[in-house]
Amino acid sequence: MAYLKFRAERLFDGHRFLDNGKVIIAKEDGAIQDIVPLAEAGDNIQYLEGILTPGLINAHCHLELSHLKDVIPPHTGLIEFLCSVVTKRGFAREIIDEAIIKGEQEMYDNGIVAVGDIGNTADTAAVKSKSRIRWQNFVEVLSFTDEKAVENFNHYKSVAGELEAKLQTSNSKHRTSIVPHAPYSISPKTFQLINEATKGQVISIHNQEHPAEDELYKTGAGDYLKLFNIFGIDKSPFPVTGKSSIRSILPYFNNGQTIFLIHNSYMPEEDMVWANNYAAANGLKLVYCLCINANLYIENRVPPIDMLMKHNCHIVLGTDSYSSNWQLSIANEIAAIQQYFPHIPLETVLQWATYNGAKALGWEDELGSLSKGRNEGLTHFNLDTGTSTRII
Repeated sequence: MAYLKFRAERLFDGHRFLDNGKVIIAKEDGAIQDIVPLAEAGDNIQYLEGILTPGLINAHCHLELSHLKDVIPPHTGLIEFLCSVVTKRGFAREIIDEAIIKGEQEMYDNGIVAVGDIGNTADTAAVKSKSRIRWQNFVEVLSFTDEKAVENFNHYKSVAGELEAKLQTSNSKHRTSIVPHAPYSISPKTFQLINEATKGQVISIHNQEHPAEDELYKTGAGDYLKLFNIFGIDKSPFPVTGKSSIRSILPYFNNGQTIFLIHNSYMPEEDMVWANNYAAANGLKLVYCLCINANLYIENRVPPIDMLMKHNCHIVLGTDSYSSNWQLSIANEIAAIQQYFPHIPLETVLQWATYNGAKALGWEDELGSLSKGRNEGLTHFNLDTGTSTRII
């Protein structure tokens, strides 16, 4: 059997940089045969500038919105951005399908091996059924009122069923769960239905992307009323709790879920401490997903990474969608974090992009680190250009 042999300037195994001079020996199907010193590797070794890493994990994406690439201009602010997403979905089916194909191919080519993917529809099912990427599908519920809670929940449950039916036949490792979109789009009864349906599952929710989210729960007012008007709602349909959004909605969950909190760009430290304490006391696991380029695209703002690190939060990386990013590249997310937070060790950020993502999705036994016998992909990463390429 022929073997492929690779070495690079630096080799990252999902946890740390290995000593210089290590060589990865892999089978033609991608399975790692061994990691050995250069002196024991023999000949025909491919040398690559840059860094070799395990396959990358994109913990938050909206593949179905790929057709919105370059449609919404940068720096509109979140409220205007959301209004644009809601009102600019009238694209022809062939355009949507073609963009989904290109988005999946781009992620595969740049070494992404697993994706936590948000969808309101089953539009991505055909592409995912043939994909070599592993998918955690988050079927995202929108349901503003208790009166429509059961009807809306059942609709999205049927979307989840369609995805499961099409994907389980192609790869039983794919998963699908029903998740809330955001605190400003889910009624109390809908939250309760989602909690009951997701015992022990991995779910996600967009969290504190704008100050108006907290204002909505504290006073019932604020800029989100502009979004509600698009749906024919003239006032906030949510209870005024006098608390921040995360303190108002996290107590709906008590069924052992792993909850991805997405963005967190306006999350204050006291809320983060409270959320971590609540989760620990109630059997939940919180994962903080950073999408720095989406934050820059929409609000020209970066997330509070130093605060999250100070409190040892479990951090993962995502790209968000083409409606809010220039590319679907975890490598570029890493490069952006290094640009804006140069004091954070590259080794730490690479761990967020590999092992941390795999562990958060419950796939750490198969993905996220390099070791003998694993078959999870090998990625070549160039920090200077913010690009990556799948090697095997």
